[in-house]
Amino acid sequence: MFIEVYVDGASAGHPGFSGVGIYLKTPHGSESYSLPIGITNNNEAEFMAVIKGMELCISKEITSVSFRTDSELVERAVDQEFTKNKSYMPYLEKIISLKKHFDLFFIKWIPTKQNPHADALAKKAIRMNE
Repeated sequence: MFIEVYVDGASAGHPGFSGVGIYLKTPHGSESYSLPIGITNNNEAEFMAVIKGMELCISKEITSVSFRTDSELVERAVDQEFTKNKSYMPYLEKIISLKKHFDLFFIKWIPTKQNPHADALAKKAIRMNE
């Protein structure tokens, strides 16, 4: 089964309480997830959204995915498996490691207006931090 995975990370500050939103679009419907991730900056939250989305797919034994993110930074880093910013390397290394679990893995940048579900889920997750 091939699914689309819409992800977004959000942060209430730089850094601040953060959350990720994951919206799975499958042939059988959709699933939504809001996950608080503590205190990070927005870019770290965007990377965490991809990681959490990948982990979710792995736990559901989904092996063919097309991720959609509105973060050009994250899309470029994941696609090229490279980032100049050393603080993002641990996130990128985790993503590269998780990619091995997938038969097909794609990531595509989309405009924010095409990612409303994941955006709303990420903002909801910010409020879930204690």
